[in-house]
Amino acid sequence: MLKSSTCVAAALTALIATSAAAEGELNLYSSRHYDTDERLYSDFEEATGITINRIEGKADELIARMEAEGANSPADILLTVDTSRLARAKNAGILQSIDSDVLEERIPANLQDSDNEWFGFSQRGRILFFDKENVTNPPATYADLAKPEYKGLVCIRSSSNTYNQTLLASIITHEGTEAAKAWAEGVVANMAREPQGGDTDQLRGIVSGECDIAVSNTYYFARAIRKDVKGVSADIDSIGWVFPNQDGTGAHMNLSGAGVAANAPNKENAILFLEYLAGDQAQQYFSAGNDEYPAAQGVALADSVQALGAFNADEVNLSEVAKNIPEAQKIFNEVGWK
Repeated sequence: MLKSSTCVAAALTALIATSAAAEGELNLYSSRHYDTDERLYSDFEEATGITINRIEGKADELIARMEAEGANSPADILLTVDTSRLARAKNAGILQSIDSDVLEERIPANLQDSDNEWFGFSQRGRILFFDKENVTNPPATYADLAKPEYKGLVCIRSSSNTYNQTLLASIITHEGTEAAKAWAEGVVANMAREPQGGDTDQLRGIVSGECDIAVSNTYYFARAIRKDVKGVSADIDSIGWVFPNQDGTGAHMNLSGAGVAANAPNKENAILFLEYLAGDQAQQYFSAGNDEYPAAQGVALADSVQALGAFNADEVNLSEVAKNIPEAQKIFNEVGWK
């Protein structure tokens, strides 16, 4: 059970205070590409006196770099998006298990690795969007997306996209391999075009008329509510959305998370940084700065995120989902999902 927010906040404040005079650094390998994260880093540096040195790049490149560096790697933290990449890092042996009462109290068990090698700090729902004029009976579940009645209507990203890999892995976890393969075959049959672009491009496909239904993470749409996003915001009132599986497992959530590097030269600073990311201030900034859902309970949502409404989230253990990601990629290849 989570401790009261007052008690946990006090513990975090005390933690920061103990290292306020610290002389040290933190080497952060990050694939998060959001300018708004600058506030997270500067606030940590100001509070602790610890200097953050950043290496930024694509997740797979950073993982490969840490593997190549081996025991000589300067990396203290790997920060990346989606369960699939965190699982990839764990399987590569570049993360280590850590003990932290703060993280155990703040981060729900289903949003952390079973061996405490990674922890989720923000969430995104992978949900369904539709043209409100053309689609009067939108799909209510992920399974519905594969129904013949939606043939030629669906825009969705490629099979190499980590968000899709984790979504299919979650279907495997809940329903088994055969059901997941049947679903993937149905979605391929219903595609309005070959997979292309990012999540925002799927939303633009609705506006342009290329498709009537799209799959996207919530924060791309919430961002278009908060500020102008070309090709989406001007026509946002024409787009409806559905949080799938509300009478069943709940909407699939993927996450952004981090772990301490296996050979971290500044392990204590690395753990402190993860504990900082779990605190109310950082958790609120994930929502306000990048339109995400906080991982910790009881943290206020940004207006853009609140505008999407309340929903039931899938509480499946993402550590278990991660085990099915290789099978998900195999299914994508078998059904011809490009």
